[in-house]
Amino acid sequence: MAGPRGRRPAGRSARAAAAAAAGGGGRCCWALPTALLCAYGFFCSVRPSEPFLTRYLLGPYKNLSETQVFNEIYPVWTYSYLALLFPVFLATDYLRYKPVVLLQGLSLIITWFMLLYAQGLWAIQFLEFFYGMGTATDIAYYSYIYSVVDVNLYQQVTSYCRSATLVGYTVGSVSGQVLVSVAGWSLFSLNVISLTSISVAFGTAWFLPMPQKSFFFHHVSSQQLSWEMKVMDCKNGSAVQDHPNVQRTPGWEDETKVPLNEESHSAEKQSMQEQKVDIVKVLKDLWQDFLQCYSSRTMLCWSVWWALSTCGYFQVINYAQGLWEMVLPSHSTEIYNGAVEAASTLLGAVAVFVVGHIKTSWAMWGEVALALFSFLIAAAVYIMDTVRNIWVCYASYVVFRIIYMLLITIAT
Repeated sequence: MAGPRGRRPAGRSARAAAAAAAGGGGRCCWALPTALLCAYGFFCSVRPSEPFLTRYLLGPYKNLSETQVFNEIYPVWTYSYLALLFPVFLATDYLRYKPVVLLQGLSLIITWFMLLYAQGLWAIQFLEFFYGMGTATDIAYYSYIYSVVDVNLYQQVTSYCRSATLVGYTVGSVSGQVLVSVAGWSLFSLNVISLTSISVAFGTAWFLPMPQKSFFFHHVSSQQLSWEMKVMDCKNGSAVQDHPNVQRTPGWEDETKVPLNEESHSAEKQSMQEQKVDIVKVLKDLWQDFLQCYSSRTMLCWSVWWALSTCGYFQVINYAQGLWEMVLPSHSTEIYNGAVEAASTLLGAVAVFVVGHIKTSWAMWGEVALALFSFLIAAAVYIMDTVRNIWVCYASYVVFRIIYMLLITIAT
């Protein structure tokens, strides 16, 4: 039983409470935020209208020209995404993830609402800016979970969160293709479904617990962390030592007892949140980390590849629909953009799963794989651009996405 008003239980009671928190209670603590985040990622990715975006913009709903769509609208997303990446990275850590997750949901809601009702070139360009914000804030989705679960669960929760988005994207692409080709639904209706799904995701995000720490601005000191690791055996969830200094560290009570006074508990959390953040020190630490990381030749090589390949990947997926539209105009025949997106996502997920179980030394063979697969990516893009056959374009696109997902996994 917990002691009165902010005093932690002593002796055997403390160890029992700690064991309970790390055991059954610990499972609940990581399962709830993981389930909520996966639900958010799933519904946020169910966007059946996305494979048909170019057709929608060029059609009677927006009545834009190819020059406007490809030269004046799509580049806005590219440059908005680039400009927002670094500030969003810092804001995500400073605000402790959840507000930026909510910002992502709100940005995507604005994007699809404007996609339904906005008219004119300027309005669609403004829409692309919000889409750039929505994609730049992806970092909050993928990093939130690491602030609320134990380090031993990182690999497990990462697979859950990535699987949720892949499944959501596949469901969205398949449902979009079926609704267009079989049920004969309009593209406007698909955008309504996309907006509804994103709104459900946004509502889910409000229930995510607010993290108490982040990596740079609100991190736990190494001394305190070492004490906590001594107290808790993270592998079996039992208390193994009771260090006296831990009793005085903020947040210990949160792990070992259920507070009798909720007001006192909230005040404790608020005092932790109001601790002064030394921004200059954080920026210095970031700079030192930067120098330390990129002094490694291997790290530098993979990071440069990652930056260039991600740039190329975004350019290809941004303009692939435009290329398919030029090869086979959608107004004259049936198109299968949704099926192609679904197939490339599913096969990419299978490739990622397989490479995750290959027992090899990537330190030795990684750069060989990097060179070989990069050549295959270049070949796929070249074939897609030069062979003016829609099925060849589709096949090249699927190969391109599978190899990219494979290499990104190896790089990670």
